[in-house]
Amino acid sequence: MTDLNSDNQTDQLPLVLIVDDCPAIHRLLQVRLRSESVRIMSATNGREALDKAEIFNPDLILLDLGLPGMDGYEVLRSLKNNASTHEIPVLIVSGKRDSEDKVTAFDLGAVDFVCKPFEMAELRARIRVALRMQRLVRMLAQRAQIDGLTGLSNRTQFDRRWREEFERASRSGHPLSLAMIDLDEFKSINDTYGHPAGDAVLSGIAQMVQHAVRVSDIPCRFGGEEFAIILPEIGSTQAGLLCERIRKTAESMEWPRHPARRVTLSVGVAGSDTVSGHRPEDFIELADKLLYNAKRSGRNRVVRGDLGTGPIRIAS
Repeated sequence: MTDLNSDNQTDQLPLVLIVDDCPAIHRLLQVRLRSESVRIMSATNGREALDKAEIFNPDLILLDLGLPGMDGYEVLRSLKNNASTHEIPVLIVSGKRDSEDKVTAFDLGAVDFVCKPFEMAELRARIRVALRMQRLVRMLAQRAQIDGLTGLSNRTQFDRRWREEFERASRSGHPLSLAMIDLDEFKSINDTYGHPAGDAVLSGIAQMVQHAVRVSDIPCRFGGEEFAIILPEIGSTQAGLLCERIRKTAESMEWPRHPARRVTLSVGVAGSDTVSGHRPEDFIELADKLLYNAKRSGRNRVVRGDLGTGPIRIAS
């Protein structure tokens, strides 16, 4: 049985993982769900289901409760206890009909319950509803993580991603850096040219930063006129050079609402070749101190430093 089609157009369709130990169920659903514009992936036991759910992150799981070995309840419990799979909606398709079975499934996190033998039209309708709800949930979650003005990750997303990258660097032993960026004398732009001009500056700087960073970097709006960039797998020297390019680019940008007034940035970069022995807060505190150092020493400059050592000025 072929799990997935590989053309680009098909890859955009929702992925449904069917978990059942009965080959006939897989064949039936492969045929009867063709008109639903979904991709189908199959698993015949609980361990395979958990592995595929974690690797492929399906949009919906159809789960039988009567699986050999690890039963459906255990699979459902494992899915919901795993941070990488707990948000995947699970629709139970089972021969169990007791109210107690349904209550247990819903308590464990199932979004729906269909009894076998099922009416295909009803199952298709329930699949459509589950996928529609999943799209809405993901859309709302994405919007909750994005700053509306700049399109960058917001402060809430920064807090989450920073801890994730810090933990990843702790496990791997790789270097990690954090840059804090502040627009110099931004209040005077709002006061002199109006808030629309200030908004245009924030949006323009955000777009420039997003194009300047590496694919692995995570630029965020930290708050007000302040931005942060999470820089995985590089120390303060490389991170400082990247931020110096950003600073120079900002200095050269022209603004239609105030062509005679340039916008400059002050940047503090905190890094370490290893995060061992440090806390996530240590990077934020040092980057903030270095940013203050850049402001106090004349603005429009990058100041970098390693945790445990003094600040190192990068000429601007």
